[in-house]
Amino acid sequence: MNFRRYLIAGLLVWIPIGFTLFVLNLVIGLMDRTLLLLPLAYQPENLLGVNIPGLGILLSIIVLLLTGMLVANFIGKRLVSASERLLNRIPLVRSIYSASKNFTEVLFTNTSQAFKKVLLIEYPRKGVYSLCFQTSTELAEIQARTSADMICVFVPTTPNPTSGFIIMVPVEDTIELDMDIESALKMIVSLGVVVPPWVREKHALEADGHPTAT
Repeated sequence: MNFRRYLIAGLLVWIPIGFTLFVLNLVIGLMDRTLLLLPLAYQPENLLGVNIPGLGILLSIIVLLLTGMLVANFIGKRLVSASERLLNRIPLVRSIYSASKNFTEVLFTNTSQAFKKVLLIEYPRKGVYSLCFQTSTELAEIQARTSADMICVFVPTTPNPTSGFIIMVPVEDTIELDMDIESALKMIVSLGVVVPPWVREKHALEADGHPTAT
């Protein structure tokens, strides 16, 4: 009995560490491949005589900063617009690029209300609840055709929250949670093991308009 308990305790320690190291190694390896963009004579391994893992991260940051500086000025914006018009004329590329661009804008800009609220809905059947993220409230045609106040939500899969389903549900069928996006993602990735703390008394006092001590 103790053997099984110790084994599980060891797994709980090493699996997160191993997964973290695996992801970091994958990301650093991909970034290091950006060094291949440099001329052969200027690649660190040939220039310094030794391979230094992680130099690709520095190059990637420099490339991102230079790209940001370029697209921030008038000429850069014109070049980006021209490139986007060209991509939008290619059938298959147009769909992939448009979807990727929209998803990136949702994640990295604050102009949208998408992914700002964590909700609870009855899915996949009544009586069974799933975590989801609000993605859109501008559903003019859907609201008109259903004669209901509908919102669009994203129900992520676990342990990979980047895949999932979009579902249109009535607002009254959703429950807004206090947990933030980061906490909800941690709960999804951990298969529900990592549950964010929630103080019922504090929540009740805030709902009544009474300040709480910090």
